[in-house]
Amino acid sequence: MDTQTEDKAWISTFTERGVTYAASLFWQPLLNENKPLPEIKEASENIMEGADLYVTRKGKSSQFGLASSSQGFTAGMPSAAVSLISGLGPVTSFLGVFKVSSGWWYICFRNDVILSDGDTLFISEKDAKNQLIAMLSVPDWDIVFAPADWGIEDTKADHLGPMLERGIQAKLAKVNASNDTLMMAVIIACFAVILWFGYSTLKDLFFSQPDEPVIAPVEIEQPKMPKEPDPWISMNNPLDVMRQCYLATQKVIQIVTPGWKIEGITCTPATGIVTSWRREMGRLTWIEQALNVSGVNFSSRVLSRDGNSVMVSVPIGEISKWNSPPEYYEDDLINIINDLNQTLDINIGYTPKVWVSPRGTKFKLLSYAISSNNDPLIWSDLLMKFSGLTVDTITYDINSGNWTYKGEIYEIQPDK
Repeated sequence: MDTQTEDKAWISTFTERGVTYAASLFWQPLLNENKPLPEIKEASENIMEGADLYVTRKGKSSQFGLASSSQGFTAGMPSAAVSLISGLGPVTSFLGVFKVSSGWWYICFRNDVILSDGDTLFISEKDAKNQLIAMLSVPDWDIVFAPADWGIEDTKADHLGPMLERGIQAKLAKVNASNDTLMMAVIIACFAVILWFGYSTLKDLFFSQPDEPVIAPVEIEQPKMPKEPDPWISMNNPLDVMRQCYLATQKVIQIVTPGWKIEGITCTPATGIVTSWRREMGRLTWIEQALNVSGVNFSSRVLSRDGNSVMVSVPIGEISKWNSPPEYYEDDLINIINDLNQTLDINIGYTPKVWVSPRGTKFKLLSYAISSNNDPLIWSDLLMKFSGLTVDTITYDINSGNWTYKGEIYEIQPDK
C-alpha cells in the first residue's frame, strides 16, 4: 500500500477478503491484443513516463492498464477493475463507488471501456462522491453502485467481495521482464508437466476404477439464440470522432506556460483527450495557474509525486452512432488502399485481422494506421469513403506537427 498519501488524493491498493488488489491504474486502448508489449512500452515512455507495470483486459474494446512500482504497486497484484468487470458478466456500462479498506474506490466502465480516470481509489469520501455524482448526468447506465448511507436513488449497495471473487485475476506484470524470468517460467512449466504425467501414469496403473456402465445421453433440444447483431449496426461516427478530437486538441495546445513543455496528445472516443506537461524550469504553481484560467473543462488532473509533470484528461463532444455496413472484400480493400498510397504518395499501413465476438462469431477486418501532417478535418473526407470504418485512436505530436490515426475497416464477410 502507498503509505505517503499526503500529497495526492488517491492511493494504489486495497484489501478485500484477504486479497490485495491494485486500483488507480491508468487505462489505455489496446489495438493488438496478441502482441501488446510494443504499445505498452511506447505508452510507458511517452504517455505515463515511469510506468513499469501493466495488466491487460481482453474484450471487444481491449485495454491495458499502467502503474508504477514507485507508487506502491507490485508485480503479481490482481487488478480490481478487471476482476469486477469479469465478475459482473455481460454488463457493458456501469458506474460505482465502493467503501474499501483504504478509502473509496471509484470505477467507471462505459461501453466496454474503462475510462482513463475511471479506476481511482480516493482517500476522500467527498472526492469519490463528487466524481460519482458528476458521471450520473450521463444517461443509460446498466448498474450504478453506491454506499447505502449516501441515499442516492436507483443505486445498489452490493458487497464488493463476492463480485471480485467471481471475476478473473489479471495480475500486474513488469513492462520489461527479463529473459531469465521467462526461461525460469518455462522450466517450471515443463517440470510440472513431467510430474503430472508421472502421477497420471501411476494413477492409471494402480488406482484406476473399474469401467462404469455406459448410459446413453438424453438429447435435450436447446432453445435457439436470437441472431447476433452485426458490430457495424451501431458504430461511433468517425466524422464526429475526428472533428471532436481535433477541436479538443486545439483547446489544449493553447495552454502555454513558460518552463513547461506539453507532451504527446492522445484522443479516443471513450477517454477523450489525455496529455501531460513536463517541467523544464519554473514552478508547479505556474502550470496549475495556466490550467485554472484556460477555460478548458478537465475531467481529471494527476500530479506526479516529484511535482515535475501534470497529466490531464479532457472530455470531447458528443459522438453519434450510425449504421455503416462494409462494402468491400479484403482483396478489394487492399487494392484501394495501395492505389491511394501510390496516387497521393502517402503510407496507409494495414494488417488483416479477425475479431471474435462474445458468441464466437468471427468478423474479418483490416487494422489501419496513418501518419501525416494533415489534421483530422482534412483526413475526414478521405476516410469517410470507407464504409464500415472506425477511428479508434488519434495522436498528435505538437513538436513535429504529426497526426497519427488508427482504427479498423470491416470487410464483407464471406459467410454472410
